[in-house]
Amino acid sequence: MEVVATAKWVRTTARKARLVSAMVTGLPVAEALLVLRFSPRSAAVDIAKVIKSAAANAEHNYNLDASSLRVARVEVDGAAIIKRWRAKPRGMAGSIFKRTSHLRAFVTDDEAPANVRRRTAVKMPRTVVPAPVVTPAATTTPAAATTPAASSATPAAKPRPARRRAPKPTTEEAE
Repeated sequence: MEVVATAKWVRTTARKARLVSAMVTGLPVAEALLVLRFSPRSAAVDIAKVIKSAAANAEHNYNLDASSLRVARVEVDGAAIIKRWRAKPRGMAGSIFKRTSHLRAFVTDDEAPANVRRRTAVKMPRTVVPAPVVTPAATTTPAAATTPAASSATPAAKPRPARRRAPKPTTEEAE
């Protein structure tokens, strides 16, 4: 069963919101919300609110299990454009279009059909690379520890000599 939630007059452009909605189509609701949380786009906040609302509608109104829901699709339609003007040189006016959009999220408890590409969240590797352990080098005598060959640390880089400029000619030499 498909359950819908809408958000109207969202203050983001439809084109930018469609990029975000394409990221979460087909994902389970929990994974979709996780992806949207770490998305750098500002439209992700609005789309996450609509998906949460659709999941809450499904759980409250239709007694569906929230863990079995997945995002069927998120439709983004362009809405009215708020038009403003800004002063420009020579008595002219420049137009500013503040675009809005309507968001509609559909969640379903049905399994995705076999011919539709299934999407899953990115899985992190289970193996963790251990940090290298630094142990002090065993030295036999204190004199051997001061030599660079005996120490385990890399030798320090030699300081570069300062650049020497040619002395400025005096007025007598210049003539």
